[in-house]
Amino acid sequence: MIYLIIRRKSRNTQLRHCCRNHSILLDFGIMKLQWLMRVFAFFAFVLLVMSMIRRFKWNQHNSVIESNNQRLSKCIQTLQNLRLANVKLNAELDDLNKKIRNQQRIKELKDSEPITPSKEYEVLRRRIYSNTKEYWYYVNSRLESLNKSMIGVKRIHKIKNIVGEHFRSLLKDISGLAEVDNYSKWRQQESESLSILVQSRLEEIQNPPNWFTARQLVCKMEKLCGFGCQLHHIVYCFIVAYSTQRMVVLDYYKYWRYGDVWPNIFLPLGETSTSLKNISVVEWPGNQNSQIVHLPPIDSIHPKPYFLPQMIPADLAPRLTVLHGDPIVWWIGQILKYMLRPQLSTIHILDDYANKLKFQKPIVGVHIRRTDKINTEASLHTLDEYMVHVEEYYKQKELSGNVSRKRIYLATDEQTLFDEAKRNYPEYEIIGSDDISKTASVNNRNSKEALIGIIVDIHFLSLSDHLVCTFSSQLCRVAYEIMNSLYPDASSRFTSLDDIYYFGGQAHRINEVVLPHKADGPDEIDLQVEDQIFVDGNHWNGYSKGKNLRTGLLGLYPTFKVIPKIETATITDTETIISQDGKNKNN
Repeated sequence: MIYLIIRRKSRNTQLRHCCRNHSILLDFGIMKLQWLMRVFAFFAFVLLVMSMIRRFKWNQHNSVIESNNQRLSKCIQTLQNLRLANVKLNAELDDLNKKIRNQQRIKELKDSEPITPSKEYEVLRRRIYSNTKEYWYYVNSRLESLNKSMIGVKRIHKIKNIVGEHFRSLLKDISGLAEVDNYSKWRQQESESLSILVQSRLEEIQNPPNWFTARQLVCKMEKLCGFGCQLHHIVYCFIVAYSTQRMVVLDYYKYWRYGDVWPNIFLPLGETSTSLKNISVVEWPGNQNSQIVHLPPIDSIHPKPYFLPQMIPADLAPRLTVLHGDPIVWWIGQILKYMLRPQLSTIHILDDYANKLKFQKPIVGVHIRRTDKINTEASLHTLDEYMVHVEEYYKQKELSGNVSRKRIYLATDEQTLFDEAKRNYPEYEIIGSDDISKTASVNNRNSKEALIGIIVDIHFLSLSDHLVCTFSSQLCRVAYEIMNSLYPDASSRFTSLDDIYYFGGQAHRINEVVLPHKADGPDEIDLQVEDQIFVDGNHWNGYSKGKNLRTGLLGLYPTFKVIPKIETATITDTETIISQDGKNKNN
């Protein structure tokens, strides 16, 4: 019992100690917990402070960045504005430099630009030259007739010689005027400018944008005549094609004896020069909707085209009448220039001939057509008749300086003339080819060699300084036409023993009266100022023959009392508008 009491007391004591210990532990735990809470609170406070500091710094940093971004944006904008301003300044600087360069170029051009002569000056200069020649024709003819009728009277021959010297001196001075009047550079540039213009127009017609829809003009080589005649037939096709704005298509394989060799000698007329297939061909004149029209030869066409020689394009006339003494020759020469563009092999052939013949200037081209032409298309003219004019050219040439060697390029279809020329005129160097003369004979004209020979003759005749021939010959006229595409104005570089220049099938050449004339005999006709005359020809004795359209009378009149009448036609895409004079003429 006592033991239980003691044990219970002891247990209570232990419990009290345990509780005390537990209380102590609990207090310690609470204290520890409180300490931890204080530490946590401290750290939380520190973290809060740090977070606030960091947030403050972040906000401050963002503010700086934003501020910097704004400043950067402003800088970029400023740079952009400066760049645009710089571009603008550069553009203004370039524009200013261009203006300065243009002003400098204009000044340079003004300093170097050729002075453009007035139309009146050029026409008057050529008229003085022409009338001086007509004066000589008249005096020479009259003195020659007196000389023949008064045999033994040497005084007449002496007068003729001194008048001839006066004539050549006048021509020399007038020719010299063209060299010292400061217009020679302009003449050359104007000629080149007009030539480029016409050549580009012909090329444009021959190379349409769409070949399948292009309007075509079929030109058949169905005219049975010589090479010169057939060349002029193609020229006629080009003239009509120009006025109707159609592409020329040559159809020569069936009809033309030179058809097989032509493409090997000359360049094609266009990139595509063949006729369209499966499209019906309409006979002339067709209409605007006719895609392919066949053009008959000029001497059998009906109705006749309005735009034929002597007409020239109206837009070229103001410039051509100042530049050239006979604009129709220049115009046809430009068409031949386009047609006869040589292949490279042809250029080599011509160069080889030039080296072989030792072709050099000064030189006079002499073309003498005989054989089948005599007594059918032309009269016989002796070699001496040609050489009179050759000698006249060299007498004129010698006034401007010494002529070391007198040369002629002789082109003929009669081979014996070479021996005759060398025998009778030993002071001349006779240049030409006997072989070409052989191929030009009637029996050999259809060969390729004959065609090459004709082309060589035409080439060197056109390159000559002066041409003596008969304009009744188509070949002579072709050479003269080409010559006028090589010089600014070669309208006076010829002497024809028969006809004036003409284009086969042309409308009449018209002269306009500038000086009145009272007929002096039954062969002459009266003239009033502004009368118009259909010209039949020049007799090369100071008189021409023609029909006065006012009186209807046909007869002779002094050539110096008239001037050529230039007729024009305006070409559009849909029609040809001829001048009023042309309308009156056709009526």
